[in-house]
Amino acid sequence: MEDDGGERSSFVAGLIENRAKEVGMAAFDLRSASLHLSQYIETSSSYQNTKTLLRFYDPSVIIVPPNKLAADGMVGVSELVDRCYSTVRKVVFARGCFDDTKGAVLIQNLAAEEPLALGLDTYYKQHYLSLAAAAATIKWIEAEKGVIVTNHSLTVTFNGSFDHMNIDATSVENLEIIDPFHNALLGTSNKKRSLFQMFKTTKTVGGTRLLRANLLQPLKDIETINTRLDCLDELMSNEQLFFGLSQVLRKFPKETDRVLCHFCFKPKKVTEAVLGFDNTRRSQNMISSIILLKTALDALPLLAKVLKDAKCFLLANVYTSVCDNEKYACIRKRIGEVIDDDVLHARVPFVARTQQCFALKAGIDGFLDIARRTFCDTSEAIHNLASKYREEFNLPNLKLPFNNRQGFFFRIPQKEVQGKLPSKFTQVVKHGKNIHCSSLELASLNVRNKSAAGECYIRTETCLEALMDAIREDVSALTLLAEVLCLLDMIVNSFAHTISTKPVDRYTRPELTDSGPLAIDAGRHPILESIHNDFVPNSIFMSEATNMLVVMGPNMSGKSTYLQQVCLVVILAQIGCYVPARFATIRVVDRIFTRMGTMDNLESNSSTFMTEMRETAFIMQNVSNRSLIVMDELGRATSSSDGLAMAWSCCEHLLSLKAYTVFATHMDSLAELATIYPNVKVLHFYVDIRDNRLDFKFQLRDGTLHVPHYGLLLAEVAGLPNTVIETARTITSRITANEMKRIELNCGKHHEMHRLYRVAQKLICLKYSRQTEDSIRQALQNLKDSFTEGRL
Repeated sequence: MEDDGGERSSFVAGLIENRAKEVGMAAFDLRSASLHLSQYIETSSSYQNTKTLLRFYDPSVIIVPPNKLAADGMVGVSELVDRCYSTVRKVVFARGCFDDTKGAVLIQNLAAEEPLALGLDTYYKQHYLSLAAAAATIKWIEAEKGVIVTNHSLTVTFNGSFDHMNIDATSVENLEIIDPFHNALLGTSNKKRSLFQMFKTTKTVGGTRLLRANLLQPLKDIETINTRLDCLDELMSNEQLFFGLSQVLRKFPKETDRVLCHFCFKPKKVTEAVLGFDNTRRSQNMISSIILLKTALDALPLLAKVLKDAKCFLLANVYTSVCDNEKYACIRKRIGEVIDDDVLHARVPFVARTQQCFALKAGIDGFLDIARRTFCDTSEAIHNLASKYREEFNLPNLKLPFNNRQGFFFRIPQKEVQGKLPSKFTQVVKHGKNIHCSSLELASLNVRNKSAAGECYIRTETCLEALMDAIREDVSALTLLAEVLCLLDMIVNSFAHTISTKPVDRYTRPELTDSGPLAIDAGRHPILESIHNDFVPNSIFMSEATNMLVVMGPNMSGKSTYLQQVCLVVILAQIGCYVPARFATIRVVDRIFTRMGTMDNLESNSSTFMTEMRETAFIMQNVSNRSLIVMDELGRATSSSDGLAMAWSCCEHLLSLKAYTVFATHMDSLAELATIYPNVKVLHFYVDIRDNRLDFKFQLRDGTLHVPHYGLLLAEVAGLPNTVIETARTITSRITANEMKRIELNCGKHHEMHRLYRVAQKLICLKYSRQTEDSIRQALQNLKDSFTEGRL
């Protein structure tokens, strides 16, 4: 397996569909040796569910069958990849490779868990498409990479994405979870960051990937969330533990999770010559993995020392399952028998090459010792050559850097070069204030040095085969170690670090319930508050008795920011992090839907209104009772009567569900919903008017908008003729008068129902309160008195 560098995607995805609108997906992570299977109904002709999963996995390769086999009106997954993922490598496999029976057998043989534990016996008949996709994906990986997946080494998950909160691809963009909105337009100097960029203070590649995965698919299990929050509580209250863990985690290599690749895959020795694999490169990666594993295991005693007195369940469990696990000591002992004790994982290229050449203890292999002497001789000759050139050509600052692609080369400051360089220097290239070059002597020594290093790698690999097979027997322990380090990196270096950089009590622990209210007191936008020091906090309260908020206000008053803020606070709570609020209790959300922005979609030949309708249709088709929906305007891109009718109708449909909906609008008529439906509450952003100018306060208040005809004020400031403004005032006053009569009529008609709903809402609040029994009794008595006296 080739080294997967940096944070580049390591996923390979297989896709297949049928005529019943079902799609099966298998996503294979080459870095952590895990396989994620999903099968679902594609409710949207634009493949929103598939796009959401592809956005989450971000695969480097997508495998699809050759011909379309989709329902009428669907373009097919192959065409979808061509249209939307043109930069991703597309591989077309014969349909026979998508064999669900073979896929089931492969999962049984390769999965680390038993088939019954995975639920494979029940999963096979109902979700055969994902198994078919798995068969094709594994077949391609083994053929392309020249490896065999080791039996019982894969971590397999079924329907992984739907065990978590689902955030569709459009909402990920609207909420700026991964990338800031319009980043390409604003340029790289834009100060605004995404939520991912704000929390991306992790130290390992695996921790960064886990953070991204959690933000795109937050947790739904309250017990797991509270376990993380308990851990944060202890880290925030125990500085010694927090700083101790931060320091110890730095001792572990950045790429610790990558070692799994080289223990979960065996090279196909028979086909190496045919496939043209670079034996030297493969051997080097294997040695690097052994050194990296040794370095990680050497740091485990330090982690054990820090976690020994930890109280919370998560850290105590890490101590017992990892730090106190004898398997790691056995693996370390086996490594110590053949690997030199002084060898450490290094990131500097030539230091890493030297460590890899001298990884094996001396005296084990005679040919290896000869190759090492050659490597040392050529390395010394290269440095002597550099010293010779410094004196011969009067270049005292001539440096001898090294990289894996070129080997050694010369770097000379331009100011030291008078005229042209001597003819001995070749491949002369200007690089900033320096000149990079080589020579025939250096090129010859580089070849000999690289050849000697390659011989060291191959001889070392031969000697380490028995060790590799022994380590593969405990590959589940290595998987656990990698997962634990990634989780600790995310919680300590991302969550705890970010919270610790904020003023005291700015972030608080949220409470989570299965069916309680959504209450956030003095909540703040986690991204914008770091840019604006005077950010104005706002609250929200929603329950089964008030499951829709209609938010009104002029342009730029803060409606869109408020909608984003509510969603981001919920996401942070459900990944197990503190939230920017004075207090927060969150009903666990299974899906977040957003409808924001107004723009044409030229790629799909959709007008602004058609884009709005498609996004709204997707919400209506997929919403559940535990969803959170935020809609920023609806129906503005068509005629006013049709737009209002559509917005009103959508609100009525959502009101019939138990989902929480926050609807921002400029349409005053939508405020009438609150006069008919008692589970609607109208809020507005307060704006002060001074000298016919709007002074935005960004404060959310109860009731309808109290800015009379703010559109006319803006039109007057823009310079429209006074006669036009006066005519508009006359017309709007007549419209307003008619609306007020209708509102008064509705209020009288539905007054009694509203009173009963207000009683129900207060009872729900008391149900989830933590007051004493006497206080609750007194509150119930006060509620009874208020209702009978007509004060409610």
